[in-house]
Amino acid sequence: MKIAIVKLSALGDIVHAMAALQFIKAALPLAQIDWIVEERFAGVLADNPHLDNVLGVNLKALKTDKWRIFAEISKIRGYAEQGYDLVLDAQGLIKSALVSRLLSANCVGFDKDSIREKWAALFYNRHVAYPYDANTIDRNVAVLTQPLGLNVTPTQIQAKQPFLFFQPPQTPLDEYFPAGQPNVILVIGSTWPSRNYPLEKFLQVIFGLEANFLICWGNEKEHWMAQWLAERSLARVLPQLSLNDLKAALAKADLVIGNDTGPTHMAWGLNRPSITLFGPTPVSRIYQTDINKALKSPSQVNPFKLDKNDFSIAEIDPREVIALSNELFGKTQQHV
Repeated sequence: MKIAIVKLSALGDIVHAMAALQFIKAALPLAQIDWIVEERFAGVLADNPHLDNVLGVNLKALKTDKWRIFAEISKIRGYAEQGYDLVLDAQGLIKSALVSRLLSANCVGFDKDSIREKWAALFYNRHVAYPYDANTIDRNVAVLTQPLGLNVTPTQIQAKQPFLFFQPPQTPLDEYFPAGQPNVILVIGSTWPSRNYPLEKFLQVIFGLEANFLICWGNEKEHWMAQWLAERSLARVLPQLSLNDLKAALAKADLVIGNDTGPTHMAWGLNRPSITLFGPTPVSRIYQTDINKALKSPSQVNPFKLDKNDFSIAEIDPREVIALSNELFGKTQQHV
């Protein structure tokens, strides 16, 4: 059986969907499983033993170059020559539905009441119903496994194996991770300013914990933010990391503290301790476990209409972050 999964972006959403792979492969060990993804995120899927091919597209480039659409369609049609028996769209957007339909007429996705872009459902020949405001990971796993006749339970997801894999990093990471104290990675950026925990409060967390703090970043604005923190503390700014090296760094961390964004969710995918800070987005985006926790601001979030002007993440008390961090350090020591 040849299966194609379509989940184009973004980083954290891809991680959440990847949780399904180990269960699909366990049930269908001989199946060929390919994943179609935006090229810039392909690295998070690389080296995964449950995937046969990671196939890139560059639909983001269409925003500045409309004529590129013909090249992208040709590329997708080339992928379709694999002869997929089933295409699973875990994105639920019109663009992902179009990609799925180009890959095969036998494509499955959410029904119109389960997605934001309801027109996307017209492109599927079968549908999965799952509440739009349900847990994001449960939704992703359901749309990727139910069409295959599988029933993956929350208990199974809680007991998952780590599913992010990497090659030896090109960045010399060992010098950043000394022995003898907890190593904490801070994830300080995100796609919305309102998702970002204030730098001044991150600084209070740094001062409140006995740990080696490392700051990861992905663009120039985040680099400036990281340097701002480093100039006022003993925290160190990591070099700009490839997705392979980011996975390797997160895998070495004793704790990841960050906003509701991709690298923080990658810690969950690696089974590393984490604290995710939520303001304008719902906590139902993640699974909380013994080592993966969330702190939410007091604001009420409507999953159907997120408020980008909700800056209530600033109301999370750094003392809560510090206390929870110390609790997780204790659990980490128990497993050493």
